[in-house]
Amino acid sequence: MPWDEALAEWQDVLGDERVSVDTPVVERYARTTQPHGTTPRGVLYPRSVEEVQAVVRIAARHETPLYPISCGKNWGYGDACAPRDGAMIVDLRRMDRILEINPELGYAVIEPGVTQQQLYERVRVEAPGFWMDSTGAGPHASIVGNVLERGFGHTPYGDHVRTSCGMEIVLADGRVLNTGFGHFQESRAARVYPYGVGPVLDGLFTQSNLGIVTKLCVWLYPAPEAFRLFFIKVDREEQVYPLMEALRPLRMRGILNSAVHIGNDLRVITSLRRYPWDATGGKTPLPESVRESLRRETGLGAWNASGALMGTRSQVRGAVRELKKAVGPLGKLVFVDDRKLAWGKRAVMLLNKFGLGRVLAKQLEALEPNYGLLKGIPTDAPLLGAQWRLRTTGPVPLDPLEAGCGLIWFSPVLPMRAEDVKRLLECVTPLFYARGFDLPVTFTLLNERSMVAILNLAFDKSVPEDIEQASACYQEVTTALKEAGYPPYRLTPEGMPLWTDPGDSFWYAAQKIKSALDPQNILAPGRYVP
Repeated sequence: MPWDEALAEWQDVLGDERVSVDTPVVERYARTTQPHGTTPRGVLYPRSVEEVQAVVRIAARHETPLYPISCGKNWGYGDACAPRDGAMIVDLRRMDRILEINPELGYAVIEPGVTQQQLYERVRVEAPGFWMDSTGAGPHASIVGNVLERGFGHTPYGDHVRTSCGMEIVLADGRVLNTGFGHFQESRAARVYPYGVGPVLDGLFTQSNLGIVTKLCVWLYPAPEAFRLFFIKVDREEQVYPLMEALRPLRMRGILNSAVHIGNDLRVITSLRRYPWDATGGKTPLPESVRESLRRETGLGAWNASGALMGTRSQVRGAVRELKKAVGPLGKLVFVDDRKLAWGKRAVMLLNKFGLGRVLAKQLEALEPNYGLLKGIPTDAPLLGAQWRLRTTGPVPLDPLEAGCGLIWFSPVLPMRAEDVKRLLECVTPLFYARGFDLPVTFTLLNERSMVAILNLAFDKSVPEDIEQASACYQEVTTALKEAGYPPYRLTPEGMPLWTDPGDSFWYAAQKIKSALDPQNILAPGRYVP
């Protein structure tokens, strides 16, 4: 049988200990925070590009589908699950070498198993004049995996595709492709210039199934002379619209150079605690009176914006003046630097002696992880939001899969305008509420003209009714986003067939490229390309 022959050949190449079809292992890779997952046939653990080549060639000979993952921590978007049952997972986490850190030009060359924490620690020691850019996916998430999903972080290098280059890719026939100038053996600019000569191929291997990326160069952000976090709080729901209009010119003019997050109160509350089942009597979504009480307890506004001003001292002073002028009349504006953060911690310790430090402590608890992320410091704190709707009251692991969390991210992209924010919220909010879900939402001003809305659908995987309602909500919100004209920047396995119409000439072209590079459809069938 072809399957048995393929398995034997993989064992010859990798050894028995790095090929597994054991039921407990298969079940672990089938776990997902989505309503429904898929079950792989087994798992392969290559450690080098040569082993990936051998794995792919064996799969091609025996027409066995593969599904590559970096570390499998694609929280809220499918985790380690393939779009279809029956694939062999190619887990690249053992390819975890940091091949180069250049402290002069500010870049790192890494393999797909390198985590955010690994790179952060190495950069801090070997290139202390630079910061890496971190996402909120946690210290143990893959950097390469996030780039390939076109993810984003928080510093001015937050757009990860735009600040990476030089991919090494294993194609479906086992051949190795180097993009940009990387295919010229003597090229000295392969890590610092993304385009090379001829067609730019890098983008074809993001959000696709055309190859397995085994190496990547990421650029590091020069540590600025001055850094100040800003936090803006507005107390009324409708104030988010003038706030958005006030921030857009500052983002377009480059005065705001980090990613700027504008989140509602629920976005912060859900990262600090679980749903107050006792206070609500089990009623969902969160009653307005309880929501207002939690807002007062944490010192939050109805909407809260944060970002960082960074550059020279004079640049930051000028940006502070411009920000005060633009948003000062709209809400409360606070600036935080290292000295002020340390002062706040000391104040909490002092106030706690008199039983008065609770609100300030909550504010610092919400602020500190974001403060670190804006400096490229990975944190687990954002993962707590996945636990929002769990019924259990005891401590659970931070890993959403270990905790039994249900989590779906919607990530529609919209123009940076108040009218689009209003239209989107009016479109999706009733759909979440009708199914009994709260709507934590963040608008991230990632570039000068657009923003990504992150809508968080949290539920309890141990409750069948929650799974059913979440699945129905996903379908309804997806339909509404289509009709409103707000496609997402990133998809879940369940969403891929909903957004990839084979009759569309765009997907027709993608299919033609797939057919040329992978005629047997071995690599990740069903992933993005229909």
